[in-house]
Formats: sequence, C-alpha cells, structure tokens
Amino acid sequence: MPQRSGSITLPVMGLVLGALTPALADGRDPPTPITQRTIRELAAPVDLRFGTAVDINALANDATYRDTLSRQFSSVTAENVMKWDTLEPQQGAFNYAPADQLIAFASANRMAVRGHVLVWHNQIPSWVNEQAFTPDQLRTILRDHIMETARHFKGKLYQWDVLNEALNEDGTLRDTIWLRNLGEGYIADVFRWAHMADRNVKLFYNDFNLEFFGPKSDAAFAIVKGLVAQGVPIDGVGFQGHLGAQFGFDTRVQENMQRFADLGLEISVTEADVRMPLPTDVFKLQAQSQGYHSLLEPCLLTRACGSFTVWGYSDKYSWVPGVFTGQGAADLFDENFQPKPALAAVQHDLALAAKSRH
Repeated sequence: MPQRSGSITLPVMGLVLGALTPALADGRDPPTPITQRTIRELAAPVDLRFGTAVDINALANDATYRDTLSRQFSSVTAENVMKWDTLEPQQGAFNYAPADQLIAFASANRMAVRGHVLVWHNQIPSWVNEQAFTPDQLRTILRDHIMETARHFKGKLYQWDVLNEALNEDGTLRDTIWLRNLGEGYIADVFRWAHMADRNVKLFYNDFNLEFFGPKSDAAFAIVKGLVAQGVPIDGVGFQGHLGAQFGFDTRVQENMQRFADLGLEISVTEADVRMPLPTDVFKLQAQSQGYHSLLEPCLLTRACGSFTVWGYSDKYSWVPGVFTGQGAADLFDENFQPKPALAAVQHDLALAAKSRH
C-alpha cells in the first residue's frame, strides 16, 4: 500500500476554511477553494483511497447518486451484492451480475474496489444451515464458497474483508454457525483459503468497536497477532467506525491503530458513519463533524492506514434509520445530496495533511 512519509500533526479541526486559500505572494490566483474540491482530489496527495459503500439500486436508478459517487470517491465497497445470500441464493447457483456491474462502474471511473465480505454470520443463504449438513460438509461448503468467490473477483479488488464480526463486545468469540461446527481453527482456515484463491489481494479482519481500547479490541489484537505468528496470510485490520454523535468520541484511536500496525499489518477505516438522534440541529451536526474527524485524523497519522471508507455517503440511502429507531442523518451528504458540515471537516483534515507534506 502507499506509505506517507514523515509525521504530521493535525490541529483540532474547525469549520472555517477560508484561511486555507490565501492569495499567493507572486500574484497568481489562490488555489481552488477547499469547498469546491472533491474528497477524491484532496485525498490523492496523501496517498489515501477514500471510498464509500455503494447501494446497487441507487447506482442503477439515481443519476445524481452516480455522478456524486464518481466525482467524490476513489474507492467503492459493495454494500450488499458481494455477500453470500446475494452471490449464491441457491446452492451452486451463483449470481455475480450485480457485483460485476459495480466493478464495471468502478473501472470506468478509475475507482478501486474493496471486497465485502467472504465470511460472516449474517446474510448467509437459508440453505446453509446446521440441520441440512454435517460439520464436515459445512466446512467444505465454506471453503468452496470462499475459493469460488475469491477466484471470480481475482485481480479486481485491492482488499477483501475475509472475516467479519467474529467477536462479542466482551472479547469472546461470537457464537456462530462456523464456530459451533468448525471450532476456533476456522479463523485461520478462512484466510488460508482466501489466499489460495487470490495471492495478490490484501486480506482483512473487519469488525466494529475496534476503534476503542477495551476487551473487544484487545481480543482482536490477540487473534491477529497469533495469526501473524503462525504465518497465516492476514494483511490488515478493518476498523468499521460506526459512531454516534450523542456518545462523544475516543481520543486514543491513533494509538490503538498503531499497535495493530506495529504487527506489520495494514489498517483501513472500512464503514465510517456518525449517526445522531433525529431531528438534526446545528449542535448535532457539529458533533458529527468531530466524529468523522476522530476517525480520519488517526488514519492520516498512522502510516499503515491507506484507505478510509464511509458506509454510504448520502442520508437518502442510509441504513441507519432502519436499524436505530429515531436516529439517522449519519452521512457526509444530506438526503438532497447537499454537503453537510462533516464534509467540510473531512476536506479540512485532508487539506491540512497534504499541506504538511510540502
């Protein structure tokens, strides 16, 4: 992954951006005002892939969604169409068309693609169940799914979320169909199988609430440290970054990221959003800006952090209201694709990081 040279220090972000575009001493016009520059343009000088999860139906049917997506972002993640229940709804009957459409769009717009997700306990098809198969058969089914899927997308992705959300909040392993039937060794196996299918894509463990020091983050650290020590082909850790503006934000995220990076692993922020109780107001929106800053600044300060992905970019298509009753407005753009203060915060951090390099 691209590496940023040297260390940078970013001050606490503010929302007044005019100071970043002074007239040049030689009389030339000042740089483009930061609010007129896309995230994609601002992230390029700091070698950061800045991406978003993509709603495939919005991509197909909403021209404003497509246009904003292609202008603002340099990386995409499939929100749902690379998950098992979409790819193989019936055993042996694969449906790659929606995911292939996303990859074609990304290719046409010079965007990189993150793969999400090979192994998860959710959104697996109903035919994958413990009543129909023995543990040995489930092991074969899982292996075949990983290898078939990874081979199909071989050469088209820069990262794969191989294993997603395998931990409880207390740091114990989540009780899933895979743990019950295959034992703890399945964790190493799924990375080995993914690597067998595609030796060039970067393989990630991905989870939420890893941003903060605590039992869950400590357990993830212990697991990936063990995998590295065993020579298991794991390349990185994904910090999802689902935050709430009402809860405040941790100040040790960079320190936490760095301990994973010190294992020789890459770091990505993979699913960032900052929800709030509805309705919105100026104070909640300002807190949301600080939330995005609390994830982006640590990434920019961690040399091993090469990508930052938001889990949807417009409130029009956000997953949050359907899961968190009474909450929403979690994204950088509102329901009308108008930028929110959080977008200015992101622009501000990226511009300061780029300025520090020169």
